[in-house]
Amino acid sequence: MHARRDAGFAAILESAELCLADGWGVVWAARRQGCALAAPVAGADLVPALAGVCARWGWSLFLLGARPGVAEAAAEHLQELAPGLKIAGTHAGSPAPEDDETIVTLIKAAAPQVLLVAYGHPHQELWIARNRERLQLPLAIGVGGAFDYVAGRVRRAPAWMRRAGLEWLFRLVRQPWRVRRMAVLPIFAFDVIREREPAGPTGR
Repeated sequence: MHARRDAGFAAILESAELCLADGWGVVWAARRQGCALAAPVAGADLVPALAGVCARWGWSLFLLGARPGVAEAAAEHLQELAPGLKIAGTHAGSPAPEDDETIVTLIKAAAPQVLLVAYGHPHQELWIARNRERLQLPLAIGVGGAFDYVAGRVRRAPAWMRRAGLEWLFRLVRQPWRVRRMAVLPIFAFDVIREREPAGPTGR
C-alpha cells in the first residue's frame, strides 16, 4: 500500500531479486490473483532458517538494526540454534543517511556473506537500496522486527493463531500502537477484491 502512493519505494521493491509474502494478507491477495502461495514466510521464521543454511555452508552473518543490544542477543540465540554459525558482526546503528558512511565502513571491514537489516519498513529497504552497490554483498535482506523475536524480547503468537492467520490480532493486542499501521488493511482488502483476476496463459 505504501508503494502504491510512493513511486520511488515501489521501484525499490521491484528491483529486489526476491520478495517474500510475510503475512497472511499478502498470501490471501496472491491467491485471489491466481498465485498459489502455500503460507507466509515471517521474518521470525526466515532468520533462524537462514542461519542454519549459513552454518552449513560456512557463510557469515551481519545483523544490523533494532534497539541497542537486541542484535547481539539475537546473534547469540542464532548460534545456539545453528552451531558453527559465524557472526561477522552486529550493530544497532540508524537508517538515517548521515550515518551510512560509518555503517558501510563497519560492514565492509567485517566482510559478511549475508546482511540482515532490521530497521522496519520502509527504512530498511531504503537503506539497502542506497548502500547495496558500495557493500557488494551476495545477499542483503530486510527482516523487520525479526531480531526482537529471535532474541526473545517480543513474544510470538501461539502456533494455532499463526496457522489460522491471526498473528496480526495477537500483535495488535500486545502492541496497540499498531492500530495506526493496520488501519490500511480494510482498504487493502477492498482493493484486492475489486481487482479482476489476471488472464491465464490462454487468455481466459
